[in-house]
Amino acid sequence: MTSAPAAPAPPVLSVRGLRVEFDVPAGRLPAVAGVDLDLYAGEILALVGESGSGKSALAMSLVGLNRAPGTHISGEVDFNGCNLATASEATLRQVRGRDVSVVFQDALAALNPLQRAGAQVAEMIRTHQRVSRAQAWRRAEELLADVGIANPARNARAYPHQLSGGMRQRVMIAIGLANDPTVLIADEPTTALDVTIQAQVLATLKRLQAEHGTSIVLITHDLGVVAEVADRVAVMYGGRIVEQGTRDQVLYQPQHPYTMGLLDSVPRVDGPVADQLPAIPGSPLTGVTRPPGCGFAPRCAFHHDGCDTSPPELTRRYGDAGHLDACLLDAAARHAARTPARVGGHP
Repeated sequence: MTSAPAAPAPPVLSVRGLRVEFDVPAGRLPAVAGVDLDLYAGEILALVGESGSGKSALAMSLVGLNRAPGTHISGEVDFNGCNLATASEATLRQVRGRDVSVVFQDALAALNPLQRAGAQVAEMIRTHQRVSRAQAWRRAEELLADVGIANPARNARAYPHQLSGGMRQRVMIAIGLANDPTVLIADEPTTALDVTIQAQVLATLKRLQAEHGTSIVLITHDLGVVAEVADRVAVMYGGRIVEQGTRDQVLYQPQHPYTMGLLDSVPRVDGPVADQLPAIPGSPLTGVTRPPGCGFAPRCAFHHDGCDTSPPELTRRYGDAGHLDACLLDAAARHAARTPARVGGHP
């Protein structure tokens, strides 16, 4: 008798109908406009899009880091049966750093300039674990070594300004991993780093994800980073997810015109150098008033009247299961007018 296939594992983090809006002088700005998203165990999920697309607003709302006055959050962020979108601050303090950690974009601004690097890692350990100062310090040195910092005993005693940009980012990763979290949110962790250090930081994230089984939400606008480390990709535009799938599905079989535009703007490394890279015309959505239909329609070369009715739902329209896009147009017509992009030298 043939056994039934095993049911897929449930997500470790499930987002449904998430909306994040900010009060601005002109009205209420919809930074995240109804997002559904799942994060599974041991995967790296990349959130991709231009600046202002809603990536960071979405990620910070997962742990309540954008609850300032004038911010309105609704929807569901299910983690272990708890809705983090509506949880109390006391509950969120227990979750942050222990179950869900964040690595911020600007390590120099995020780290305390008056505390030694090792002390900041040890502080995160002692916040959630009942250990002595000496035990926390020893564990901090072990974590600094684990993220690739040379001579951790010496560098643990350094202040942030005494460390290089790459080392500060590694300290942030060590703080994020201090309590072996289930989920790590990395917000542009390689911004402002040179390509060599960037590669080292990405390799560190990939290795730690494999060794610890941590699920990582990686926020980036760099498609080269996505090609290097991501397992799945969600492309955001105007506060919505417009395409979602595995890395290979999204990078090498893109379905949404916005994804195609992002890929076509990446310089090719395996052919002649173009005099000018293609660019997506127009500007991203920034105001409080949004088009009634597809948010990308004003910039889209495939725009037709049907795009102006209502926002398209994210659904499977073409190709493999799990590859979703929010475009009403025929996939064959879209691809006929586009030269396939290549990322990282791959067709």
